[in-house]
Amino acid sequence: MTDVSNRVDINRVLMQMRDMRDQVQSSNTQMINPGMINPANSLEGAARSDIINPSDSSDKASFSELLKQAVDSVSETQSRSAQLQTAYELGDTSVDITQVMIQMQKASVSFEAMTQVRNRLVSAYQDIMNMPL
Repeated sequence: MTDVSNRVDINRVLMQMRDMRDQVQSSNTQMINPGMINPANSLEGAARSDIINPSDSSDKASFSELLKQAVDSVSETQSRSAQLQTAYELGDTSVDITQVMIQMQKASVSFEAMTQVRNRLVSAYQDIMNMPL
């Protein structure tokens, strides 16, 4: 009986984590691409429109601003995770272990995504610098 109840608890936590992951992914897509139909082509489309009509980019956020917002968001997620961990360790009854674990996973995923973006940017920079003149 205990084994079955543990599986139900684990499945419930996994479902909650998946739901939160889906919410984060959908909110990130909306935050990065508000009003865009195809998020996969958003960066290419944005880059092309800036090249074609550079005067229209004045009302859009610059790349550096978007990157700063993303880094700040990752930092905030990690900070929130650390706060929840500390509160749980100190015995705060309002903090549940599932909340702590979910927030830790959010922080981990967001940091990994930021690392991948950094790696792609460095790779693109290196490719551009190695191009023959």
